[in-house]
Amino acid sequence: MAEWHDATEEYLEAILELEEEGTLPIRARLVERLGVSAPSVSETVNRLVDHGYAELLEDRSLRLTEKGRDVAVAIVRRHRLAERLLVDVIGLEWEKVHREADRWEHVISADVEEKLVELLGDPAECPHGNPIPGSRRRVEHRADVQLDRADPGPVTIARVSEKIELDDAALQLLATARLIPGSKAVIVGRDSDGVRVATGSGEQLVPPHVAQRMWVRS
Repeated sequence: MAEWHDATEEYLEAILELEEEGTLPIRARLVERLGVSAPSVSETVNRLVDHGYAELLEDRSLRLTEKGRDVAVAIVRRHRLAERLLVDVIGLEWEKVHREADRWEHVISADVEEKLVELLGDPAECPHGNPIPGSRRRVEHRADVQLDRADPGPVTIARVSEKIELDDAALQLLATARLIPGSKAVIVGRDSDGVRVATGSGEQLVPPHVAQRMWVRS
């Protein structure tokens, strides 16, 4: 039962994150996001539907029910609060906090969550620039554009996709290149090899699969 509980939270979290990114939450995207087999995803999705956490629509996409969304929002909120704690208080390296927070998100109680909000000052975003659900502070992202579509010139790194957070090599690249949210950079140009940017660590080449999944603001 504990394994099923954790799997439920993991799948609901992934569906909510896909929605945030504007990606249609279908089973194939869950296979990519979670790194599990298609049969395993189908089995768990069927359980989610049977237990009233999600609905399977005519186009085969998934839609969270109110019950499922409540769980997803709670787990994403606790994950991102844990990330802020790990970076802001404990001082864990930015590129390591996502996987560590994966372990914390399932065990943070409501009482601990309340204390975290008080300790951290009710942060609006996680260290990767993504919104923390339930925060009373709001951050406007409408002006953000994907790095691979941004015009040359100075920019501020705004956020990175949850999919990048699962890519250890990409996280290390961004950390080493000083391309984490809040950092300044200058877009030099782009070609088929990626986007060339200048930062405090020198000129860097951001590969297309990473540049497509990070947002900047001019």
